[in-house]
Amino acid sequence: MKRPYKNESVLITGGAGFLGSHLGERLIKEGQEVLCVDNFYTGNKANISHLLINARFELIRHDIWIPLYVEVDHIYNLACPASPIQYQSNPIATTKTSVLGAINMLGLAKRRKARVLQASTSEVYGDPQMHPQPESYWGHVNTVGPRACYDEGKRCAETLFFDYHRQARVDIRVIRIFNTYGPRMHPNDGRVVSNFIIQALKGEPVTLYGDGLQTRSFCYVDDLIEGMVRMMNQDVEIGPINLGNPEEFTIRELAETILRLTGSRSELVFRPLPKDDPKQRQPDITKAENILNWTPKVTLEDGLKETITYFRKVLSQ
Repeated sequence: MKRPYKNESVLITGGAGFLGSHLGERLIKEGQEVLCVDNFYTGNKANISHLLINARFELIRHDIWIPLYVEVDHIYNLACPASPIQYQSNPIATTKTSVLGAINMLGLAKRRKARVLQASTSEVYGDPQMHPQPESYWGHVNTVGPRACYDEGKRCAETLFFDYHRQARVDIRVIRIFNTYGPRMHPNDGRVVSNFIIQALKGEPVTLYGDGLQTRSFCYVDDLIEGMVRMMNQDVEIGPINLGNPEEFTIRELAETILRLTGSRSELVFRPLPKDDPKQRQPDITKAENILNWTPKVTLEDGLKETITYFRKVLSQ
């Protein structure tokens, strides 16, 4: 596997977000120069406060709807609200971030002859009719539903990446990220892991939607970042490649595990299932295993313990 040279300049869009901050931290430790770009719509400066004092880390407040002219060697395009509450609160902005952001980062990569990685999502599979989901599956997406701003925005971004690769020979990498969790998640982002932990720690009812038997696969952030870096630094495959933990759990199992780990006495309450909410979600990671030699290492219970510790600190502040 190709290893990056030290002192390479790396741009991370959405670099103050949950994943972006962990990625920046990892790359700084590897000796790279990191340019963090974020408009702070969902990013948080607290996520990167420990990096701001590092001479190899630079922050620019910028919206990637607008072209950016910088000198970089690698680009990780992570910018986009990623939780249903966040991306549905301003669906037009969500679509613009995915589509215009992709165009601008691909244009920058073309000018700089830089390698650019697109953080796509398992949401491109929609409410899947194939299980688990391999990269060859084209998906089952409602193009006019309330989640389409994110689902279709990411699908269009993938299209742009492959068209720029075919037409302009831009050096691309595309990953599809499945549910990722860990420290620095926003406590109010509406994702199931953060929702359940916050509710449990506060002693509030833990809210499940539907019957709680819909399934998800949860990948701890350290595992995801390792897969992302491996994808960027190899020369065999442009993607798309699924990155996620193939262990499948029902939402009710997740809630019960969090209640046990927090020692909470919160009750489970059930609400109607939101429109177009997927009933099953599990990655086929055969390509990642074979090409990247990557497989998740952190168990759900161990990852939840770290995440619960983080949220205890957040709530105590």
